Amino acid sequence: MSDVELEIVDNEFLRQFETTIEGQKSKIEYAQQERKIFLTKLVMSEEQMEKGYSEEFIVAVFNIIEERNIRLVPTSPIIAKFMRKNRRKYKDLLPVGINI
Repeated sequence: MSDVELEIVDNEFLRQFETTIEGQKSKIEYAQQERKIFLTKLVMSEEQMEKGYSEEFIVAVFNIIEERNIRLVPTSPIIAKFMRKNRRKYKDLLPVGINI
C-alpha cells in the first residue's frame, strides 16, 4: 500500500465511485436500493492493481459508505475477496443476515 491520498468522486448519474491514480481513471460501479449499496464492479488497470491501489480505493469507498450509514453488499468478486480478508474490520457494514 502506498501513501497516496485518493480523491473519490461519487458520480451518482453513472452510479460509480471514481478516482484518478497516476493519471489513470479507476471506478467502482454500484447499485443502490433503500439503505443498501451493492458494489458490482471494480475497474482498474492491472498495473494499479499490482501496486496495491485496489485495496486503498476499496477502503476509501468503504469509509464513504460507513459515513453515510448505509449497508454494503459486495457483489464484485474482487471486493468480496477483500471483504473476506478484512472481515473483522468491515463486518458491521454488511446487512443483517449477509455473510461473505
